Amino acid sequence: MHLQVSFFLCNFAANMENAVLVGLITPAQPEERTQEYLDELAFLADTRDIVPVKRFVQRLPNPDTNSYVGSGKLVEIRDFVAARQNSEEPIDLVIFDDELSPRQIRNIERDLNWRENPKERREVRVMDRTILILEIFLQRAQTSYAKTQVEMAHLQYMLPRLTRMWSHLDRQRGGGGTNRGTGETQIEADKRIIGQRIALLREDLKKIDRQMATQRQNRGKMVRVALVGYTNVGKSTMMNLLAKSEVFAENKLFATLDTTVRKVTIENLPFLLTDTVGFIRKLPHHLVESFKSTLDEVREADLLIHVVDISHPNFEEQYNVVEQTINELTKGEQIPRIVVFNKIDAFTYTPKDEDDLTPVKRENISLPELEKTWMAKLHDDCIFISAKNKENIEALKALMYDRIKAIHIQRYPYNDFLFDNYAEE
Repeated sequence: MHLQVSFFLCNFAANMENAVLVGLITPAQPEERTQEYLDELAFLADTRDIVPVKRFVQRLPNPDTNSYVGSGKLVEIRDFVAARQNSEEPIDLVIFDDELSPRQIRNIERDLNWRENPKERREVRVMDRTILILEIFLQRAQTSYAKTQVEMAHLQYMLPRLTRMWSHLDRQRGGGGTNRGTGETQIEADKRIIGQRIALLREDLKKIDRQMATQRQNRGKMVRVALVGYTNVGKSTMMNLLAKSEVFAENKLFATLDTTVRKVTIENLPFLLTDTVGFIRKLPHHLVESFKSTLDEVREADLLIHVVDISHPNFEEQYNVVEQTINELTKGEQIPRIVVFNKIDAFTYTPKDEDDLTPVKRENISLPELEKTWMAKLHDDCIFISAKNKENIEALKALMYDRIKAIHIQRYPYNDFLFDNYAEE
């Protein structure tokens, strides 16, 4: 049996799959944050058409190097999976909230699929957060460019994990004086196949990088504005409002992967508006590298519109994740930006009782209080809107107009309002 590269590209099940989610509470990650991460993992699973059935959480100083969780917790997970294997909704997947090493995956799969009677065995697959995100990207990639990027990232992730896929070759140990190891020949052949495929995809991406760089140069001297933000904060909805376009928007993580560029005019001022792929915590580094050209739109923008979901319980952390990612992409270069707090229509809070002496939490702070806090911090560089209900959109356009006009005047000090020289995209 010879491995085909397509073997590693996900064959998505026609029916919904059931899964259990696994996370850790550590000194660096308290229980509240762990549960919030698992909420996001559940949202990722739902995006991939997986139904989260149960969560397993363990408190450890650090992830176990052999099996992520302790041996006792792994037995508990195995027993739960085994108890449901003959039910109408058996468990198909066990998903871990961090990236697993090849060694951890091998040990976990061995322990979870152990049965006293091999005939009773129903294989359960192990998945980590990284491969889940990669599968979502592969599922949602539309253009050949996005598909190429995701395939390369997927193969780079799978390459060091090939060994566990050939454990069935244990029975084929060399005999008659041969010293061939377990599946050694097949694994090495597959590594060469995947290495060659990665090299080919890398060359394809280099060609696409050059093409996209040329396209950006051909856009002329128009001011470039990029929408950035955490995934599922409403960037595509804003794009549709501002550009009067029909970019696909859905209440799912990574609803759109392909960069969309539109020419937009506010009053008499034209500019280019780009909708970029959303960021997320623990974003696989393979994806960051593969989506280099997409992220170049962020690096080369004149103005960033950082969209934040103000209704999310931990929007501050999402804000910091995006800001940190942008700073890494731009190598510390400060690109002017406007922070747009979206989804004020979905904002909720719970006022504290007067006799409640516990510290104030995020859910106890009202929207007006948050507005004052962030406007005091960011001054005139932030605004609160509802893209869904088109609330405060005109104020956003006015703010964008002022910022883009200032960039234009700085670039063309003697041509403030003569926009006819702009090149059409």
